[in-house]
Amino acid sequence: MTNQKHAMLYGLATVLLWSTVATAFKLSLRELSPTQMLAIACSASVLVMALILIGQGRWHLVFSLTRRQYLQSVGMGLINPCLYYFVLFGAFDRLPAQEAQPLNYTWALVLAYLSVPFLGQRLRRLDVVAGLVCYAGVVVIATRGNVLSLSFSDPLGVALAIASTLVWASYWIIATRDSRDPVVGLFLNFLCGLPFIVALCALTDGFDVRFGIAVGAAIYVGVFEMGIAFVLWSYAMKKAENTSRVSNLIFISPFLSLVFIAVILGEVILPSTYVGLVLIMAGLWLQQRKTRARLAPLEGK
Repeated sequence: MTNQKHAMLYGLATVLLWSTVATAFKLSLRELSPTQMLAIACSASVLVMALILIGQGRWHLVFSLTRRQYLQSVGMGLINPCLYYFVLFGAFDRLPAQEAQPLNYTWALVLAYLSVPFLGQRLRRLDVVAGLVCYAGVVVIATRGNVLSLSFSDPLGVALAIASTLVWASYWIIATRDSRDPVVGLFLNFLCGLPFIVALCALTDGFDVRFGIAVGAAIYVGVFEMGIAFVLWSYAMKKAENTSRVSNLIFISPFLSLVFIAVILGEVILPSTYVGLVLIMAGLWLQQRKTRARLAPLEGK
């Protein structure tokens, strides 16, 4: 099997996992608060990433960093997982999964915009058009199709969903200067962020939870969304001979996610969700289009 086929398989496995997490979020948040869910998920993620590093024979790398890199782990851990997932889970706690999940996908566009002032990249005309298309989809979903009224179904929930894209994009801009091994870096970020999450949970909602579907869903999120999916996607990118073909797989995820949301959660998918999601995906496709064209000669197209 060629490296590209391996990359596609890793990519498809990642997309499948990403497609289930919105459903897992809602299952967990039916009984747990966002803080309780985050504490459980982050704990599971730290454990599974430690096992991955041990299994790969890279555990020693955790202890080979500089003092500055360990301090960096604390700072980045406060952003992800602490701030990012707290805001994201807050959005899912207030909004139906079919609304929160598509809004979160606009982080890629936010990343392009934030790269202009922070990374010195140029804002292209296509980026502006992509933004207009993308955020037209956001308005359609957030208003449940009542675009002219501009009456949002849950203004705070929508604000949290949009805020999560800003936090996530900011995290990846900071990560461009991160020289640590990706899995080691993510493990240390979560390990350093975990005490803050546990302390916040202890001071607010406490740990009076019973093991059941909600706790199981939170563990699932920690193991797969926060851990294994990241590793699989890293493998996909490393093995890819044509990265754009693998990257395009992410466009499958939000539509497949709606299937799980409808079947498992029983949400009736509104027509406005489909329309808004198509607009968001179209905007993201436009935003990536020139990048793919520039990389095509290097990838042997």
